Amino acid sequence: MSSCPFSSTDPFRAKRASDGVLVSEFQGKDIPLILRHKDVRAAAADWHRFSSDAPFRVPIPSEEDVRSVRQLPVETNPPEHGEYRRIIDPFFRRPKEPEMMQQVDQLIGGMIAEAAARPEIEIVRQFALPLQSRALAFLLNVPQSDAEEWISWGIHVFRDGPNGEAKGQILERYIHRQLDRTLANSGDDFYSALHRAEFRGRKLTREEQVGFVNLTFAGGRDTIIQTVASLMHHLAVAPEIFARLKAEPELHVPAVEEFFRLLSPLTLTARVCPADTDVKGHLVPADERVALCWASANRDETVFPQPDEVQLDRKPNPHIAFGSGPHTCIGAHHARLVARTLLRQLCRQIERIEVIASEAHVEREQTYERTVGFASLTVRLHPTPSEG
Repeated sequence: MSSCPFSSTDPFRAKRASDGVLVSEFQGKDIPLILRHKDVRAAAADWHRFSSDAPFRVPIPSEEDVRSVRQLPVETNPPEHGEYRRIIDPFFRRPKEPEMMQQVDQLIGGMIAEAAARPEIEIVRQFALPLQSRALAFLLNVPQSDAEEWISWGIHVFRDGPNGEAKGQILERYIHRQLDRTLANSGDDFYSALHRAEFRGRKLTREEQVGFVNLTFAGGRDTIIQTVASLMHHLAVAPEIFARLKAEPELHVPAVEEFFRLLSPLTLTARVCPADTDVKGHLVPADERVALCWASANRDETVFPQPDEVQLDRKPNPHIAFGSGPHTCIGAHHARLVARTLLRQLCRQIERIEVIASEAHVEREQTYERTVGFASLTVRLHPTPSEG
């Protein structure tokens, strides 16, 4: 049985303490990883020195091979970034509205009841992937039938399986099909909103529309899936925490923030330095990249006492699992709604979670290895006995 990702070893501790930077090779280039909480936040706010205006190069590895458009709004700098972001803000605030809260609650409650009626269930692909896809359909205000196509794309919309390039093309064909539909039949869905939207007094170009949708499907997919799987695994291997969360529902909100901090489902993202830049003694040449390591910052012992421990009532908890600065994840409300609803429904319906088999998902890079969720996780959900 694999260890719990929430309590897995912190691979960045030594370098974070010694000089705050870890240089690692990605795609044949050495990239300095900024490790300390205060330094990551400072770099995330300093878009002049650490730019996001870098199509395909904000993710690590870069994505020139799997998409043809700039992802919006993430691969832009202020002020354009804020103007682009305001176009889609109304959809990404929907998780705070009672209607969507109820939809997600009914979805997750029903899925847990169905899973508990089975002898066992594989969580990553049979539970978390459908959950993420169906919740996203609520967010985008599209029919639930659309989610079935999204489920077929797998865990990572670009790189899940051997045909990464083909999968990127499948996504773009899907996006164009949906945008074409809005030309003749505009509605209240996300694609129609993009069709009607304006940027600086003009309609969005087709490329801009595709860039928005591309990010929507790529940005929060595997991160939410791994959060769901890791949360369920932790409740299985730490029954005392599960019991406390059942007894003290007021802890659900801070507990979810602690789970996001410890898991940090996105290890890092890149910025491009427009000019030669010194990063704590490491020279980054102009047009080369530096990485903001969210996972390391969230274990910084100068900010989080006992950083490897799950503290359900940790306060304060200034984690940056959703990023920091102007590019803080626009999907954070959605991720929080999914995680909080999952925790609440598990506490309501499930007495005990039994792990049958598990295989950790491990990021293996030149200078570090990090456990981030699961490649597979099979469990048995034991329902709470009914009263009477």
